[in-house]
Amino acid sequence: MEYFWPLLMCAALLLGIFTGYPVAIVLAGIGVIFTFAADVPILFLSTGVSRTFSGILSNWLLIAVPLFVFMGLMLEKSGIAERLLRSLAGLLGPLPGGYAFAVAIIGIVMAASTGIIGASVVLMGVLALPVMLESRYDPKLATGIIASTGTLGILIPPSIMLVVLGDTMRISVGDLFAGAMIPGLMLGALYIVYLVFIAIFKPEAMPPLPARDRLPFAQAMTRLARDLVAPMLLILVVLGSIIAGIATPTEAAALGALGAFLLALASRQLSWKQFLAVLNETTRTTAMIMFVMIGATIFSVIFRKLGGDTMIADALGVDEAGTNPYWVMFVIMAFIFVLGMFLDWVEITFIVMPIIAPIIAGLDFGGGLDKDQILLWFAILFAVNLQTSFLTPPFGYALFYIRGVAPAEIGTRIIYRGIVPFVIIQLIALLLCIMFPQLALWLPETLLGK
Repeated sequence: MEYFWPLLMCAALLLGIFTGYPVAIVLAGIGVIFTFAADVPILFLSTGVSRTFSGILSNWLLIAVPLFVFMGLMLEKSGIAERLLRSLAGLLGPLPGGYAFAVAIIGIVMAASTGIIGASVVLMGVLALPVMLESRYDPKLATGIIASTGTLGILIPPSIMLVVLGDTMRISVGDLFAGAMIPGLMLGALYIVYLVFIAIFKPEAMPPLPARDRLPFAQAMTRLARDLVAPMLLILVVLGSIIAGIATPTEAAALGALGAFLLALASRQLSWKQFLAVLNETTRTTAMIMFVMIGATIFSVIFRKLGGDTMIADALGVDEAGTNPYWVMFVIMAFIFVLGMFLDWVEITFIVMPIIAPIIAGLDFGGGLDKDQILLWFAILFAVNLQTSFLTPPFGYALFYIRGVAPAEIGTRIIYRGIVPFVIIQLIALLLCIMFPQLALWLPETLLGK
């Protein structure tokens, strides 16, 4: 069989992942084992080591990862989200679904200032879910909107995933941040449109808040304006400096981390114990990402040596005359969507992207798109698609987060049913981005001249 070894590597990878061993160890271990099993020269394995040191451990850009993680965790400790939620809920409380709208808006704001999915979902679940259930919200809708808006941080800049994706695909992080802005905000807007639809045609699913939880309009507006100042300034400093070319992503992340730390101090909610917990979680998250990068590097070096990239290109039919590039794109997106049900975005990015990206770059989608534009467009499609991985059973992380803070009567089946319409909305957003590439390309072209 022509592709015996790469197929066996794929089978070994799936088996290794489901054994429960750390993915980084599984990836590197399979690479080493198949080096000997397939009689690959041992010196070839050293290329993976050199790439680890030259491309990962000495990469200045990747310093932005722990800085953005630290920024997000610090903002969570500062109480900004809690104050914003209470202000918005007080303002929108008299409306059907007022609290759901407040959660959606806060999800967008916090995504643009933190990007930490677990922290966002847990925080919203703790703050908003009890009030929504007490107000007789449909539990499926309540859990669905909290889980889905909490995942917007993976797409709306500054996103850790976009930083990692930029390094993996050798694309400017500034371009990715600009390109993801419109799709990310569009997705948040689609969530709100869905809530409007429910408020009009099924208002009993999300009734107004009780009068005791509402605030006078003038007081609510004053509080909202006050609570929005800090996150908006932080977003402007971080994103504005990157997109405008004033600072590199690493420098902007450092400014964001410092700003978030100062905000947490100013809030007087940061204790020494919390500070140590933030440092510990930042270290753990960064180490996990780095180890997966190292393991994926070893795996991909051997996988390509054994013809894995050629196998995938043949399976997609990219070398066949008359192959529709949009069909290839559809197959790849469907494959990534299915992978997202079982793997985290980190593993998918490091395993799949180095193999798939060159294939996509070689296709002609028409419309005058050059290779760089196609790669940028594909990276945004990849990011939109991977957001569904946080919501799709059986291993959607946002589902576990919301289940961990939900009352005992909110079962897993309710949570699974609640996220179905939001996954459909995400797929609609993905389809729109495929049909209209300018959704991802217009802002980078306008601001950066790409």
